[in-house]
Amino acid sequence: MKRVYFVISLLVPLLSVCAQTDSTKVDKVNTLSFGLNFLTHGEIVRGGLPVDGDAENEDKSNFLLGRTRFIVDYNRPGLEAHAVIQNLGVWGSGGNQALKLYEGWVKATAKNGLFAQVGRIALKYDDERIIGANDFAMASLSHDVLRAGYEGHGHQLHAILGYNQSADNVYKSTYYEDGSQPYKTMQTVWYHYDVPKFPLGASLLFMNFGLQAGEKGDDYNPPTTEYQQMYGGYLNFHPKYVTLEGSYYRQGGKTVLKNKAFEIDAWMASAKATVNPSDYYGFTLGYDYLSGDDFVPDTYGGRIGLPLHKVFKGFTPLYGSRTQFYGLMDYFYQSAYSSGFTPGLQNVFVGISGKPASKLDLSATYHYLAVATDLYELDRTLGHSIDLSADYRFTKDISLSAGYTLMFGTETMEHLKQGNGSKTARWGWFSLVISPTLFTTKF
Repeated sequence: MKRVYFVISLLVPLLSVCAQTDSTKVDKVNTLSFGLNFLTHGEIVRGGLPVDGDAENEDKSNFLLGRTRFIVDYNRPGLEAHAVIQNLGVWGSGGNQALKLYEGWVKATAKNGLFAQVGRIALKYDDERIIGANDFAMASLSHDVLRAGYEGHGHQLHAILGYNQSADNVYKSTYYEDGSQPYKTMQTVWYHYDVPKFPLGASLLFMNFGLQAGEKGDDYNPPTTEYQQMYGGYLNFHPKYVTLEGSYYRQGGKTVLKNKAFEIDAWMASAKATVNPSDYYGFTLGYDYLSGDDFVPDTYGGRIGLPLHKVFKGFTPLYGSRTQFYGLMDYFYQSAYSSGFTPGLQNVFVGISGKPASKLDLSATYHYLAVATDLYELDRTLGHSIDLSADYRFTKDISLSAGYTLMFGTETMEHLKQGNGSKTARWGWFSLVISPTLFTTKF
């Protein structure tokens, strides 16, 4: 890390001299900037998700997280480059010494709207339900991909290709294990169209990605890559004061659970209405349905008394920003249910937002949560959740967010999550973000 700062300290004055020397001779078409992003995040947990195995549920937990990003941006007509070096760790842990390239890409753009981009990219599409940065999770998501396409005249067409490997081995290098990306291969096509002079946008998405099954080093039954498909669409109708959103996606092909491949047949649908009659307050109402399993996958053993099955029907939101849809606690897709059972989710939510001051935003959201499948002797209702949050912007580069969540679970929640710590939970958090631009020059 000291070497990085040393190189930067030499590079910045040199670039400044170059820019001053050339400014009288040529137009300044190149822009270079350096920035920092500091995020301090704290959590207070009272009850919550059960731990794995036979350990007791943790009733109380307090911790602080720190994330530092060093950001470099360069652009000139037709060419952009972007790099983000990230350090993330719990206060007081050895992990604070770890560095990671969160983003690092270069993008070339033609005058006719064609572009090509390659590197590690934080992908974000539509409402980020399927592909998003998931920034609230601190580490955030990024993908090593080649992205190419066209943007212009209301049309956006992106083709994305990814091929991941955990090491540059020459011999037996096809097994993807403990890599920084969540899949072996990925091919995605996304198309979006904004209707001219009409407040309607529509998107179509198709994904094909490979997940590896099997055991490393098994020469008799070598690991295989199993392919899963995701396809669907998203609509956004936004006349004055009102925004209506809807989405529908299906999953097919195969998924991998505990190194075993299963057929998957799952789907989800959502609808959301947001009304903002004033700049100072607004209302939100919506419904999410994510399909679920009727039974437990046979690789888990059926410990909660349900029959086994071969076809996986639980919808998986893949690489989306989940906390902004199913409650800030991300109770249902951040961790598995007991015995791998995925009963799906129904989420009915209503919210209100307000702006009592120019720099202050407040919101409150209520979620009614239920499973999507029959549970025989158990009721479908999982519980009720209330999310309270506040955001205050001190300056353009300093902001503070805070929130509090109450979860009131039912007997069904307790049974499926295997622990009374799952039934009722209280969770408070805050995030302080300071993101100054250190230096910008044109040359």
